[in-house]
Amino acid sequence: MVKNTETTKIVTQPKLNEVATPSLKRWLKHFFFMPATKRYFNQQDQHAIAEAVKVAEQGHVGEIQVVIEAYIPAANAFYQDTHARAKQLFAEVGVWDTEFNSGVLLYINLCDKKVEILIDRGIKKATTQDVWNNICEAIIQSIKQQEYRKAVVLCKYTEMQYIVKHRKEVCK
Repeated sequence: MVKNTETTKIVTQPKLNEVATPSLKRWLKHFFFMPATKRYFNQQDQHAIAEAVKVAEQGHVGEIQVVIEAYIPAANAFYQDTHARAKQLFAEVGVWDTEFNSGVLLYINLCDKKVEILIDRGIKKATTQDVWNNICEAIIQSIKQQEYRKAVVLCKYTEMQYIVKHRKEVCK
């Protein structure tokens, strides 16, 4: 992320800071949360998720990124909620940088037990928010049942089906 330095001055307010209200409670929760990503997603799960993404990306122009974060870094947690963090990662990971504006970010925050799916403009034109909300709900239900790997793999499969179904609208 670009910061003010001796040679760089950011004159306008970053859009990421406009989203969430500062919260000491959120900061404390994330500051004291023990990293648990490996406890929920072991090496085999991570490999299965990566394979599910590869399969999901075939047959359409959508590009998918999965970010599983144990907690929001303490430096950001005071000013960012999970949605703001997902927006930051959408930019930093380069999900927006696709030929047809067809990037999808699945962000899972284990500390808050929240899921965010951010979609780029090309997919947003061809779909409705209800579809993505339903996918988030399905993931949350699987996570509540402690089926972490299934939650993410199922999400990738559902996203792939939906993007393939609407591939012509996405490419416009």
